[in-house]
Amino acid sequence: MPRVKRSTKRTNFRKKTLARAKGYFLTKSKLNRSAQEAVEKALKYAFTGRRQKKRLFRSLWIVRINAACHLGGLSYSRFISGMAKAGVELNRKMLADIAAKDAPAFAVLVEKAKAALA
Repeated sequence: MPRVKRSTKRTNFRKKTLARAKGYFLTKSKLNRSAQEAVEKALKYAFTGRRQKKRLFRSLWIVRINAACHLGGLSYSRFISGMAKAGVELNRKMLADIAAKDAPAFAVLVEKAKAALA
């Protein structure tokens, strides 16, 4: 079997790995094998983190909406049900933003939800 000398491919691969591992602690930023393991683990965490971010933001929006609803004397689930019955189609991100920045406008939405429930 002929001998394979990988020269530039190997060098480029190692450079790319070490560039990604720049700033890691001790051998994880210096030695290729340690750096490769650290980079693979970091990429795996980054992938799962991008999925978790969506869940975390949705739960944050729900907490904010719930807090603002309770000020208006309504629970979160009743508020969402009332909004659906009233035909107001605002997503949770927008509702949370309104609740945080414009309390009087959110109070109007709570009243609409209450009226639709009654």
